[in-house]
Amino acid sequence: MQYLLMIYQAEEIWESKSDDEKSAVLARHRVLNEKLQADGITFAAEPLQSTATAVCLRNRNGDMQVSDGPFAETKEQLAGFYLVDVETMEDAMAYAAMIPSVDHGTIEVRAVADHSST
Repeated sequence: MQYLLMIYQAEEIWESKSDDEKSAVLARHRVLNEKLQADGITFAAEPLQSTATAVCLRNRNGDMQVSDGPFAETKEQLAGFYLVDVETMEDAMAYAAMIPSVDHGTIEVRAVADHSST
């Protein structure tokens, strides 16, 4: 089953890090990626650019509305994700616990709906 591990953190936390601190965080992501590969887990992982690059689209009765920025004002923003194919929620949570942002942000783990039979 696929699970999306969504990484939420305040953008200013990342921006305030020194180059050495950023390198250390990225090294922890590499360790997680290597662990997933060693465990034979199919996965995808990507960081997202800043919310300043985001736009939101809404179609209301044929009126397409476009706005800048994320959908909602929050203290933490979606910063990136892992998509993992594992057997259980507990397995997904174990990998989510290895994501560096768990130390200062939030990792949301959600099962991906399977609509392949519909």
